[in-house]
Amino acid sequence: MKPAIDSPKILIVEDEPSQMEVLDYNLVAEGFTILKAMDGDEAILLAEENAPDLVLLDWMLPSVSGIEVCRRLRKISETKSVPIIMLTARSEEDDRVRGLNIGADDYVVKPYAMKELVARINALLRRTSPGKVGEVLQYGDIRLDAESHRVTRDDQPLKLGPTEFRLLTTFLEKPGRVWSRDQLLDRVWGRDVDVDFRTVDVHVGRLRKSLTANGGDNPIRTVRGTGYALDES
Repeated sequence: MKPAIDSPKILIVEDEPSQMEVLDYNLVAEGFTILKAMDGDEAILLAEENAPDLVLLDWMLPSVSGIEVCRRLRKISETKSVPIIMLTARSEEDDRVRGLNIGADDYVVKPYAMKELVARINALLRRTSPGKVGEVLQYGDIRLDAESHRVTRDDQPLKLGPTEFRLLTTFLEKPGRVWSRDQLLDRVWGRDVDVDFRTVDVHVGRLRKSLTANGGDNPIRTVRGTGYALDES
């Protein structure tokens, strides 16, 4: 099963090959897109380059510990708000508190039930990337229903192509955030698709045209030299 381009992207950081294989297999079966790192340095690099929707982070890693990886991710602008679930055999309360205090959003003790882990992942995604799990997104008079694939503005239906729909979903998930063209390419088209920055500009132009088709101001701001943001400028 190949996940959709706009499926939630999860970075798994785990140095045990057998654990990595189990997580990869089960999460792909749940429809997630998976990135894999076997150590802390690789995890930080992948997170910066690929903007995951969530990180599953093992506590015990070679070289750089999971705690240190979590601390560094919270200091990087691209990953400071990405939800992190710590995976660990440590069950003591002090360890759980330490993990949460340095920035982890949740804490799962090994061995764990896969159904519970998936439920925790979806719970975090509903808060941080609602468009990826079928929620309704709204900003001002723009409303997007991910499940029914409908978009309205000021209660008037809008016609959007699949790419424009994914672009708008990305913008609506984090209004005000400035997205670079490279980040939009990765988020909307995927790393394996050969498109260039001009393609992003063309589709943003089409999205703007659709959003203003029935009147109303253009809600997508161009940030010169950087990219785009959905806000009231």
